[in-house]
Amino acid sequence: MKILFIVPYPIGEAPSQRFRFEQYFNSLSNKGHTYHISSFLNTHNWRLFYKSGYPINKTFALMQGFATRMLDCFKALRYDFIFIHREGSPIGPPFFEWILTKLLQKKIIYDFDDAIWLTDKLDEGRLEKLLRWRSKVSSICKWSYRISCGNAYLADYARQFNNNVIINPTTIDTELVHNPEKLKKITDHVGSNLQLTEKTSLVIGWTGSHSTLKYLKSLEEVLIKIELKYEQVSFIVIADRKPEMMLKRLNFVQWNKDSEAADLFKLDIGIMPLPDDEWTKGKCGFKALQYMALGIPPVASPIGVNTTIIQHGVNGYLAKTNVEWLHALTELIEQKELREKLGKEAIKTVENHYSVNANKERFLNLFNQH
Repeated sequence: MKILFIVPYPIGEAPSQRFRFEQYFNSLSNKGHTYHISSFLNTHNWRLFYKSGYPINKTFALMQGFATRMLDCFKALRYDFIFIHREGSPIGPPFFEWILTKLLQKKIIYDFDDAIWLTDKLDEGRLEKLLRWRSKVSSICKWSYRISCGNAYLADYARQFNNNVIINPTTIDTELVHNPEKLKKITDHVGSNLQLTEKTSLVIGWTGSHSTLKYLKSLEEVLIKIELKYEQVSFIVIADRKPEMMLKRLNFVQWNKDSEAADLFKLDIGIMPLPDDEWTKGKCGFKALQYMALGIPPVASPIGVNTTIIQHGVNGYLAKTNVEWLHALTELIEQKELREKLGKEAIKTVENHYSVNANKERFLNLFNQH
């Protein structure tokens, strides 16, 4: 099969792309498939949108993206499948998807891993709502040949418009990247951005983008209590922006793709707090899976797919209230054997259900014409 990947971001940059389909490219080639990747934003323009200001440059970047998509419509004639991740363009109606499906009669595989028909921005203005045109998600679902969703909540939404829906979880490369045995051998050589003091011997950590730091902030009261009670505990936040938190032993590590797994490997406990709303129900548990693949017991909010990934007390803990969070963290801090036991079960869970190897055939089956 010849496959055209229409994606928002440059290759190798965005976690949603890296852990949903980029890590399967070798498998596609091994099956004899050929593919081409077309990103709406090139690397320069993608980084531009993370900076404040530059309205003229950003407008020009959007124009470049739309020009790329027009070319994609011509290129699409040569391909058997068009794989669209999230959307063809970040603003406006589903114009390109309509051309591909209605005019060109191409088979679209539509992939998404968030509740992208919604938003978690409480202060979003009317103009942004209009430009984002989130109602297009339902239209693209209707027009698609097959839909790939990250969890059951997203799949239930998609099935309102299309019966050909497959749950395709976000997965971890447990052989080449998130491999604790290999990391034990190479971490000292590769290095990590995290430096611990002699006094602290246990690390509680969180990783994510600046847009989700607000979820971590909601747990600040609990983390302050932990810091006051346990002088051996320190905290690490691996992100693209430093958090504003009143923790004295907080280490900030600038996220870096090359040292991502090595930095995470320094954690003893991984946390994933989430509010209970429609947006977070669409989350695919990626933070928890990263921790678990490295044998780090997670403590997470019992929201969405977290309740499927994590078996409370078996491979991690689920905590809803501050009291439950404090209790879970206390038990894991005080019991090294418990951390190790849950960590071993966590690795098994990822390897058996959420690894590239475990999910490879399901991903490849997206491109079957049956």
